[in-house]
Amino acid sequence: MAEFIVGRAVVDKKTKRLIQRAKPGDIAVLCHKDIDEVAALQLIKSKVKGIINFQPSISGRFLNQGPEILVNSGKVVVDVCQDGLFDMIHEGDLIKIKNNGEIIVNEKFFCKGLVLNKEFIKSKYEEAKANYEKEIERFAINTLEYIKREKKILSSDYAVPMLKTDMRKKHVMVVVRGKDYREDILALKSYIEEIKPVLIGVDGGADALLEFGLKPDIIVGDMDSISDKGLKCGAEIVVHAYPDGRAPGLERVKRLGLEYKIMAVTGTSEDVALLLAYHSGADLIVTVGTHTNVIDFLEKGRQGMASTFLVRLKVGHILIDAKGVNKLYRSRIKSNYLAALLAAAFFPLLIISASSPVAKHLIRLLIIKVRMMIGFL
Repeated sequence: MAEFIVGRAVVDKKTKRLIQRAKPGDIAVLCHKDIDEVAALQLIKSKVKGIINFQPSISGRFLNQGPEILVNSGKVVVDVCQDGLFDMIHEGDLIKIKNNGEIIVNEKFFCKGLVLNKEFIKSKYEEAKANYEKEIERFAINTLEYIKREKKILSSDYAVPMLKTDMRKKHVMVVVRGKDYREDILALKSYIEEIKPVLIGVDGGADALLEFGLKPDIIVGDMDSISDKGLKCGAEIVVHAYPDGRAPGLERVKRLGLEYKIMAVTGTSEDVALLLAYHSGADLIVTVGTHTNVIDFLEKGRQGMASTFLVRLKVGHILIDAKGVNKLYRSRIKSNYLAALLAAAFFPLLIISASSPVAKHLIRLLIIKVRMMIGFL
C-alpha cells in the first residue's frame, strides 16, 4: 500500500446503510463483525478507498470471505479494537490511514489499528477450521431451541395481507441480494422473459432486480438495505413486523409517503416473502440469493436458522432454490457436439434431396444459413 490514503468519512454501524451513502474515494467507518462476502463486494462496488472497522473483520469464529476479498481487491482494511472510539468519528471528517495502521482524523492523531494482510487472514482461517465443529454444534442447539418458540409458523397463526398483485396459480420469484445473485438472475433471464413470474424483492433484492431492468411487483422487508429509488419504483410494499409489534422499516416508508401493508411474522424478511407467496396461492416459488446454510446465517449474525427451516418445511413442495444455478453449465457448444448434431439432422435430408430438385435448393439455403451461424459461435 502507499504511505497513506486520505478520504472523507462515511460512518454507520450498519454496513448496508453505509453503502447507500458511500461515494468513490470515501473511507468507510463501520462496526461489522466478520465481514461477509456480499458486504465486501458492495464496498468494492462503492469504490471506497479504505475501511476502518471497530469490530474484528475476521474473528476466526467461522470462514467468512469478506476480508480476503477486500484485501485481494487492494482495499485497505484496518481493525480498531479499542472501545468507545467509534462515536468520535463523524460523517465528513477528513481521515488519513497510514500504512502502519495509524489513523489521523482532521489532521490529529486518533488511534492505531491493525492493517489486515493475507498472512493475518490465513491465520484466522486456520483458527476458524479448528473452531468449526464447536460452532456447528452451538448453531444446531440454538436452532432447536428457536424451533420450540417459532413453531407457530407451521400453524399459520399470523395474518397475511391482501395485495393487488395476483399470485394465484402463478410462478413467483423471490430475490435476495445474496451471494452470486447477479450471475443467477442472468442465468434465469430467459425463464423470466418466458414465464413472467411475479417478482418479489426482499429489501435490497428490489434494487438487484432494477439493476437488470426488472421492476419488482412486491417489496418485502425491514427496508434498511433498499434505496429510495427502489422503494419508489411503484411496487407494492409489505413491511416485515415482528409479533411484538416492532416494524423497523415502517418509519422510513411513512416518511417517504408510500402506501404499505404489514405482515407480522417471526423470522427473517426472506421467510416473510416465502410465506406471503405461499399463502397467496403461488403455484411455484423460485428463490435467488437467499440464505440457506450455516455460513450464510453466521455471516448475517444469526445464531440459528429455525424460522428458515420451518418455512422451507412448510413451502418446500413448491419451492425451487436457484442459488448457484449459473454454475450448472457454463461451457460453450463444443464443435464435435455441433458436428454430430448437424450430421444427424442432414442425413435424412440428403436422402430426400436425391429425389427432389426443390429439396436440393432448400438444402443449399440451409447450408448457407448454418455456415453463417457457425461464424458467430
